[in-house]
Amino acid sequence: MSSFDYVDLEFLGFPQIIATGVLHGSGGVALVDPGPSTTLATLERALGKQGIALGDVTALVLTHIHLDHAGATGTLVRRIPSAVVYVHERGARHLIDPSRLLDSANRLYGADMDRLWGEFLAVPAANVRALAGGETIEAGGRRLEVAYTPGHASHHVSYLDRSSGVAFTGDTAGIRRGSGAYVMPPTPPPDIDLETWTASLDRLREWDADTLFVTHFGPWQGSRAHLEEMRERLADWGRRTHVLVAREDLDEDARSAAFEKEIVQDLARHMPAGEVEFYQRAGRIDYSWQGLARYWRKKTESRRQ
Repeated sequence: MSSFDYVDLEFLGFPQIIATGVLHGSGGVALVDPGPSTTLATLERALGKQGIALGDVTALVLTHIHLDHAGATGTLVRRIPSAVVYVHERGARHLIDPSRLLDSANRLYGADMDRLWGEFLAVPAANVRALAGGETIEAGGRRLEVAYTPGHASHHVSYLDRSSGVAFTGDTAGIRRGSGAYVMPPTPPPDIDLETWTASLDRLREWDADTLFVTHFGPWQGSRAHLEEMRERLADWGRRTHVLVAREDLDEDARSAAFEKEIVQDLARHMPAGEVEFYQRAGRIDYSWQGLARYWRKKTESRRQ
């Protein structure tokens, strides 16, 4: 008998920011997006309450390698040397040699790197199973269909457990937490691509899953309505950014501040002020500005060339 659960990693002491999916059955235990090293003690403690030891984990199933999703992977493999790590082929090399990934993250997070994410250890190549999309894997007693779903990250994949109707969508289906009144696109640099992201949402819609499991935060039923809202809001954020990038009367700090003000006002129309703060913790709006602005500038430069 196999079952599905999840753990609130209580990131930085706050609830409903990062969730780890837990699949367990006769094939052992699989963790979907184990989170950063800074939450590893919380993960281990929560698994223990479910009667699961780290030694029971046989697979780590990654939607992508961003630090909030996969930062603890190398540390876990050091403690569980037999664990298999599933990841898209474009992310696999950065798990094996994380130097470029960490350089990029350091540019974004600066002095906050250690406080937010902790250590990011390399994963031995022998533990890594590289995916392209289109495969079916077995993890935690489940058969999971794999789809390549870029847009948020060029190395993003999603997983469908057809037996339960649950799709594990990482960041592709956005952020939804608390009251669930708002689906928010997480759009940090460097890989944001609105066209490929929209195509990935189409791919998820074709699955017609009963439930979407988003890493930020947890399971949500009604995938069609959720994905449609995500599509509309991604387009809306793209339009807002496009307008601001073209504003020659503003410097970059003013453009970023204007975008953040607009988005906070939009959030406030849908939820109480306290919930707005938690959404901002789950997906930094200033980072989202950077990712979308980079996308439009690259697009403009490409057209010029």
